[in-house]
Amino acid sequence: MNRKLPPDAFDAYLAMGLARSYAAVAKRYGVSKVTVTKRATKEGWQKRVADIEAKARVASDEKAAETMEAINIRHLRSARVIQSKALEALKSMSLDTAMEAVKALHMGVRQERLILGEPTDRNAVNVEDVIKREYEKLMIVGGEDDDGRDGEEAA
Repeated sequence: MNRKLPPDAFDAYLAMGLARSYAAVAKRYGVSKVTVTKRATKEGWQKRVADIEAKARVASDEKAAETMEAINIRHLRSARVIQSKALEALKSMSLDTAMEAVKALHMGVRQERLILGEPTDRNAVNVEDVIKREYEKLMIVGGEDDDGRDGEEAA
């Protein structure tokens, strides 16, 4: 194994992905693992790989965020078009025949609220009402004593 490691050895190392190893590079180029290790140490292969992977992650995250933003914008536009069409239909229909338009309007509004991060249903719990209900359940009603009898003396 008296061959030299070519200048593009790092590129080959990087391209190996999860199977990346100095031994694999050595085998590919017919050199010793020591030769590859020396070159890798001298050129900082580990740091270079980490830097490249970090940049790739950032670029991937940015692309994913842009894609999600584009999807949200497209869906928001669609929801608003549906709402507009539904309102136009409602204006031209009698009340008893406008149910499809009402459904379309409702769907458009729900989708818009969902995209904007707003609640689509009003299922919020009023804490004050819950506390009152629980208090009423636990209160002793009608002057009952602890034993459940209505003011009678224990015999």
